Amino acid sequence: MTSMLEPNPASAHIPLVAEATISDKQERSGAELVKASQQFQAENRWTSWRLLLETLVVLGTGLWLVFHFQSWPLQVVAGLLIGLVQIRLFIFYHDTLHGALFSRDPLAQALMSLVGIYLLTIRSVWKETHDHHHQNNARQLGSMIGTFPIITVAMAGRLSPAARRRYRMARHGLTMLAGYLTVMLGGMIGSAFIRQPRRHWGALVTVLLHVLVFITVAWHWGWVTALCAQVVPSVLSMALGSYMFYAQHNFPALKLPRRDDWTYAGAALESSSMFDMSPMMHWFTGSIGYHHVHHLNHRIPFYRLREAMEAMPELQNPGRTSWRLRDIRACLNLYLWDPRQNRMLTYAEVLKPAPAQAA
Repeated sequence: MTSMLEPNPASAHIPLVAEATISDKQERSGAELVKASQQFQAENRWTSWRLLLETLVVLGTGLWLVFHFQSWPLQVVAGLLIGLVQIRLFIFYHDTLHGALFSRDPLAQALMSLVGIYLLTIRSVWKETHDHHHQNNARQLGSMIGTFPIITVAMAGRLSPAARRRYRMARHGLTMLAGYLTVMLGGMIGSAFIRQPRRHWGALVTVLLHVLVFITVAWHWGWVTALCAQVVPSVLSMALGSYMFYAQHNFPALKLPRRDDWTYAGAALESSSMFDMSPMMHWFTGSIGYHHVHHLNHRIPFYRLREAMEAMPELQNPGRTSWRLRDIRACLNLYLWDPRQNRMLTYAEVLKPAPAQAA
């Protein structure tokens, strides 16, 4: 883990923007802002491979600890390390499918396909849902394609009790905590295969391989080793990943534009959060906490997101959240969007009884 901070790993190869960027100019917006961000798209292939190999070494170390030591507490700790590294490994896969990394690199592309199978996010499903999410960020209220749904107060009033319960469950913290089952096996794999079995046949193959690997490891090394090598990491990475994705688009400062006012850049800056975390957690999460920068330009490699934010004043005041307990509670308490107040209402605000009118 040689580059824990990852501030500017490509800076030795790619010139940085001058310090006096646009201090005396009017702030840019819309297409102009997106165009300005394109200077950070340049990938340094050596940096990409170096960071990927570094990540695989840490992952391999965790797996070695699980298989080498037969003390279950140590195996559990190693499994948790693997889970954290899986989040970082996923960002390589995520950026590759966005075209930010390893374009026209057959070896890396093949490796990323294997990573997708390993992490239960096959290419056909991820591209379909995640591309839709980027193209429609904060534009389609109620959509569950590649995102957690958000509906308005008025929309909630038209829902049946059963539909409202499903909406609440989709946004519930327990759903994210069980992301291994609910979001990945159930959503990314199961529902995709049921919906389009011919297109997403790889989902079934992925589940069968997942089960086969678990049975094989359990048969040769014991069920504790199998759990710590496969299940414990997946439970942790997919729980943290599910919540982080939720909080990146469901945070107290969230703004949702009216349909006629929607712009791509506006949704990136006002409907996508900055997830503050420690340098170590930024390493494990592949700097995806700079999520508003990523949504402004998804072709910026993850290791240049911080660089782009620091160089562009327009990106330096996003809505923020963090791993602090109070911030987690604040995000999970959000319930419905109120266009009149231009903010998310909490469960308490929506469900409290209306004040009695005087006789």
